[in-house]
Amino acid sequence: MTATSVGALLLCRADPGTVRPPAHLLQERMLLLPAGNGWSVLVPEGKPWRHGPAEGRGFGSGSGEGDGAEPVDRVMGGWAAALAVGSTWPVLALWWDGDRSGYTLAAGFRRPVGYVWLADGTPAGEDEAMRTFAARLGLDPVLDVQELEALTRTDPEADAEARLRGLLAVLTRTGVALPPGLAPGEPADRLRTAADVHPQVDRIEWAGWRDAVQAELDAVERTGLGPWMRGPRARAVARAQVAAGIPLALWGARRRGAGWITAGLVLLAQGMLGLAYDRFRADAERVARGGPAW
Repeated sequence: MTATSVGALLLCRADPGTVRPPAHLLQERMLLLPAGNGWSVLVPEGKPWRHGPAEGRGFGSGSGEGDGAEPVDRVMGGWAAALAVGSTWPVLALWWDGDRSGYTLAAGFRRPVGYVWLADGTPAGEDEAMRTFAARLGLDPVLDVQELEALTRTDPEADAEARLRGLLAVLTRTGVALPPGLAPGEPADRLRTAADVHPQVDRIEWAGWRDAVQAELDAVERTGLGPWMRGPRARAVARAQVAAGIPLALWGARRRGAGWITAGLVLLAQGMLGLAYDRFRADAERVARGGPAW
């Protein structure tokens, strides 16, 4: 890999139809594709990252480009956390640049776990991260963990790109199968080109909060999750998401952590969606019985 081969992928353990609505809330242009049995992959269309310390606008503004963006690992970690915090499925961010490569696994409210390799493949993470990674994805605690732990040992024959390929080889047992052209080490432009010509590509573009919420409501109706978003328990969960999302976004703003700002906003949006859906269905049922819609 060279200094120009900066790239990243977001692997989601859910089908594209499930991933599409929350992906809209990131407010970034992305390409969404199936990535095997029960997996999807998001390919950023822009490059909202740069080398060096984070400063300036960060990400999440929808522009996808520009000076002052954050390093690729921080951008991808923030996106993974934002997608996972309001979902029931884990999100794995894979990233690489001229100096390092690595991953970040986010799952619900749990602290994200990640690992980093230097460009020559030198391990630069904690061994415990691999065991946590395997546990959260339900991998074999013996065979799969042995292969993952091998990636944390010095190997002069394996560079950073080979380490990520080794990680993906283990994930094939869970159904992961990346489309052709989407491979570790490829620069962002090539990843985007390969994704763009895929016959099942779906383009994610930010069209405002109203359309994003409508897409979420449509997805709920289409997937049959509606009953799980009704009743006192569902309302309590939705209120908890709203209550957690506001301080999380404010905390991110104080720390200039754009990833946590986005995570807070996504959590807030998910909670508001839950409350809105419960009210929407209650009104619809009231009208069906001949009563007023309020």
